Amino acid sequence: MCASLRQDAYDALVLDIGLPGIDGLETLRRVRAQGSHLPVLMLSARDGIDARVVGLESGADDYLVKPFALSELVARLRALVRRHDMRRSEQLILAALRYDAAARRAWVGERAVALSARECVVLQYLMLRTGQIVPREQLAALVPGWDASTSNNALELLMSRLRAKIEPAGVRLRTVRGFGYLLEPAAPE
Repeated sequence: MCASLRQDAYDALVLDIGLPGIDGLETLRRVRAQGSHLPVLMLSARDGIDARVVGLESGADDYLVKPFALSELVARLRALVRRHDMRRSEQLILAALRYDAAARRAWVGERAVALSARECVVLQYLMLRTGQIVPREQLAALVPGWDASTSNNALELLMSRLRAKIEPAGVRLRTVRGFGYLLEPAAPE
């Protein structure tokens, strides 16, 4: 398994503690010893506090007790991948747009761009997914202080303001009707 992790790119790793041969905890220790920061969700029928603490202290990012609902597993994996993606890159660059995730600051060329906290979260997420359509719901779920009751108009307004700030950098923030948003380099003129 550890060799496969070195060769292929994965978004997350789901490990059961009760693996045959080498158990999940030892596998996790080996993965972490390789320097991997891959998000890991540990599964186990062991539901005691001590078992969960051992799993988390061994390097797991989350711990789920069996039996579980498949929808919860999927939701936890999505959350792990989202958090991992947000931390993955400190400096993001697209055309003349640069975003420093640690400082939460953006530049168009050499000019600093003032961004709100919400714009920072959305910009970083979109830059990590350059060239991919990001669903509206996914973006809205990331925005601090927003929930399912937040209107579509609020997201449209946020995207419009962000678009005005970043498009001078030679990037294009497109609305893909019925799907979401797409950040890409602007087409050459």
